[in-house]
Amino acid sequence: MQVAGVICEYNPFHLGHGAMLQELRRQGMDAIVCCMSGNFVQRGEWAIARKFARAEMALRCGADLVLELPTPWSAATAEVFARGGAGALHQTGVVTHLAFGSECGDAGKIRRTARALDTPEYETALRRLLAGGTTFAACRQQAAEELVGADAEVLSRPNDNLAVEYCRALDWLGSGMEPLAVRRVGAGHDAGVESGIASASHIRRLLYEGSREEALRLMPPEAAAVLRRELDCGAAPVSPEHCSRGVLDRLQRLTEEDLAAYDGGGEGLYHRFYRAVRSSCDLEELLQKAKTKRYTLARLRRLLLAAYLDLPSAPLPRSLPYLRLLGANDRGRQLLRQMEGVPVLTKAADVSRLGPAAEELLKAEARRTDLYRLAFPKLSCDCWDAEWRDSPVLL
Repeated sequence: MQVAGVICEYNPFHLGHGAMLQELRRQGMDAIVCCMSGNFVQRGEWAIARKFARAEMALRCGADLVLELPTPWSAATAEVFARGGAGALHQTGVVTHLAFGSECGDAGKIRRTARALDTPEYETALRRLLAGGTTFAACRQQAAEELVGADAEVLSRPNDNLAVEYCRALDWLGSGMEPLAVRRVGAGHDAGVESGIASASHIRRLLYEGSREEALRLMPPEAAAVLRRELDCGAAPVSPEHCSRGVLDRLQRLTEEDLAAYDGGGEGLYHRFYRAVRSSCDLEELLQKAKTKRYTLARLRRLLLAAYLDLPSAPLPRSLPYLRLLGANDRGRQLLRQMEGVPVLTKAADVSRLGPAAEELLKAEARRTDLYRLAFPKLSCDCWDAEWRDSPVLL
């Protein structure tokens, strides 16, 4: 049985995502397992809709099983994000292929570049280039070009760049999952609409601007129906602006030394961030004041989010303490039955059976979910303790 694993955010699920899942079926995949970010995503942002709603979108549009990538992995650097997602899929024991969207569609080129990044020669070249003060991304690509030539161009494109991290994660894990590159169709990352397919960021912009119907038309009808339901009940679009004063209050309470624990870069960014916190009246102003050519907005957002959620940088294990089930259809439930001995969590109340590490992680996720729900457009009495009450979506 050929089972494709997909590491994803579906923030929200759009037509390009649907096309990828259809292509995986066309290529002979018997089932699709998604490891999807929870309520916070890799660029340090609040997901636009609840994780269970986004899991339902995926299931209604071609996925069979959706597992959660918890916040310590989902809101981290690309390397940690990739290792967490690949580790979870490897942990299932049923996934045979790691599938990913790609601008070039060439898994061989991506994997060659990935392996070059884990050589002593690359590390030497990178240190030399960083001494010149150029951005890490530019130095990274230039150092890789010295080893693999033109193949390193994949590092200049967002989906290919993330695919490189997925392939590095496979080698790090010693996993037998086979990388499978699916050429991306439609608009690129952060772009508008191309060939009728919009990027997720464009759809989010429309929702934040109030262009609800235009945004929903750019999604598969099944996914749009789920998001419409979330919009109607005031649970979307989720935005940190709805709780910005609470975020600023938390940041204002931290000392400069406190912030150091959330800055994983080791370059002293937290000094600049602290000064921006002390002189800003809203989150966007804070980010713009802290931003430089060297420090991207995504990195700053991750630092902001880590400080707000109390998510200090720490070494992460090769496997997750549990695999939280967000949703499944009949085929997905068949896969779950094959995952004997895997720590799958279907009911939050059962977490104590999986040991102290699992219990500690879920309790932390429950606190983060409460903070996430403060960013709902409309608060209600049932916002709190949702992590313990929400059940997987079963179709």
